[in-house]
Amino acid sequence: MIKPQIAVLDFGSQYTHLITRRIRQLGVLVEIHPPTVSPSLLLGVKGLILSGGPASVYDKTAISYNRRLFNLGVPILGLCYGHQLLAHHFGGQVLPSKTKEYGYAELKRCGQSQILRGVKNNSRVWMSHGDSVLAVPSGFLAVAQTADCPIAAMANDQRRLYGLQFHPEVAHSDAGLQVLKNFVFTVCRCRKDWSPDRYWRQIILDVKRRIGRRNVFLLVSGGVDSAVCFALLEKVLGKKRVFGLHIDNGFIRLDESRQVAGALAQAGFEDLYLYDASRVFLKALSGVADPEKKREIIGRMFLKIKDQVMAELKLDIKKWVLGQGTIYPDTIETGGTKHADKIKTHHNRVKEILKLMRLGSLIEPISELYKDEVRAIGRKLGLPNTLLNRHPFPGPGLAIRVLCSSGREKIEKLEQINRDLQRAAGKDFRVTMLPVRSVGVQGDNRTYRHPALITGELNWEKLHHTSVRLTNEVRAINRVVYACFPKQLARRNFRLKASALTKDRLDLLRQVDNIVTQEIKAAGLYQKIWQFPVVLSPLTLHGGETIILRPVESKEAMTVNFYPMPKNVLNRLVKEIVATPGIDAVLYDITNKPPGTIEWE
Repeated sequence: MIKPQIAVLDFGSQYTHLITRRIRQLGVLVEIHPPTVSPSLLLGVKGLILSGGPASVYDKTAISYNRRLFNLGVPILGLCYGHQLLAHHFGGQVLPSKTKEYGYAELKRCGQSQILRGVKNNSRVWMSHGDSVLAVPSGFLAVAQTADCPIAAMANDQRRLYGLQFHPEVAHSDAGLQVLKNFVFTVCRCRKDWSPDRYWRQIILDVKRRIGRRNVFLLVSGGVDSAVCFALLEKVLGKKRVFGLHIDNGFIRLDESRQVAGALAQAGFEDLYLYDASRVFLKALSGVADPEKKREIIGRMFLKIKDQVMAELKLDIKKWVLGQGTIYPDTIETGGTKHADKIKTHHNRVKEILKLMRLGSLIEPISELYKDEVRAIGRKLGLPNTLLNRHPFPGPGLAIRVLCSSGREKIEKLEQINRDLQRAAGKDFRVTMLPVRSVGVQGDNRTYRHPALITGELNWEKLHHTSVRLTNEVRAINRVVYACFPKQLARRNFRLKASALTKDRLDLLRQVDNIVTQEIKAAGLYQKIWQFPVVLSPLTLHGGETIILRPVESKEAMTVNFYPMPKNVLNRLVKEIVATPGIDAVLYDITNKPPGTIEWE
């Protein structure tokens, strides 16, 4: 049996499993442990990585760890919180940052170390932190910095101890994989012992072991993940032992059920059972505006309909296990590890699901994978590209893209916040805060804050820099949007009207969402965009509502950039949208992740 060569200590980062995934890409087996793990369980490992996390090392939120782990005599790499912990443990100084960093920063080399070998000066790195190391411990050298972080990397080559404030594990850090190669192979001297084929075989063995003689009742939403999970389970267990149920909850895209069933049938998986529960779901969400409550209710309703269908078909519940196409980003954003902050409750992580998990009545064969890995398995199973290349779509569907409001949102200290926003933005744009709110992730913590509205000339590069500056410097916001139509807007032009989740609003969003999909396909942009949420907001100018466009670029959804759409395409798209009755304005989300999540709710 292969033994892990690298151990990751999990301090609650949103990216902890991404660290293991990157090292797995390098062909090295890695394992995650809690920070309190006994050193005796790590004997034989060649290196330790300390993950990031939402806590602060200097106050009561600090996470307990086994101090004897630092006596193992193996190389240690600290990332973000792990970097700060390394400094704190050995006598350095860690304090809140004057300027918080979320998103891109430029790394400038200021010293030599083997951990940064092959990393170019002025390389772009990905930051997400509110605390910083202000003084390195004895024996360490500061070897890199950014404009707002004087110690972005520190090293003690003699003791093989390294700290990085940035995240090399995310795809947006240009030389991140090179840094991990330096640590794994140069510093720790690991050998390659892992491959995707071995992981594929592990999935098959794990499914057979956990299911035994039972069958699987799988909820197939219509997205890539559940479709691949359906095909995988039928491949491993056979069609007679897998029942795929697609529930139309009323929150799906235009003509979605027919398209999904057709794509699966094309690949030989024609036994998908369709069930219309749209009225039941809409009734259950009547009057609900809070995004967390929406997600929880939807998750419970899926299980209720599942039980109802099983009863109608007279299936013996004792012989069936619930299956879900959960992937890793779903689990980590719901507080998937002990010290991780809950960013939002995914519908497949409600309390009832967690209970089934504890009882051994749940199977999630792809829960350790990311979207691109899931697509690779789908290709291996022969699923068509028309299905595999579809944009990701959340299980709760349009229910979390239709923002609801009591119409009475109030913002404290609004004038002061607007002054801070304008000061941070400079002279290029006018900026003000909007009364709606959305979910964000900042420094591995969940935020629920207001967006800033920018008006001015469309210049994607300037808008990107301004968006980063605003979210870094003004704590009251976690997102920035640009006014596409009308181009001259201020907060005082908008009113926030009372709005509930209704069929009329869902149908309006479905119509606009379809316009967006058809337009970007016609422009040849569909595959260049990772995901394109279209949000209906209760911000009104003339009695209608506001559409917010949220196209993003990504590889595994843990970090994203907003997508800078060509101006001519955007102009055509906006023109079509505002011609739709009921739409007053169009805004464009220019926020990266962090600080803004992909979905608004």
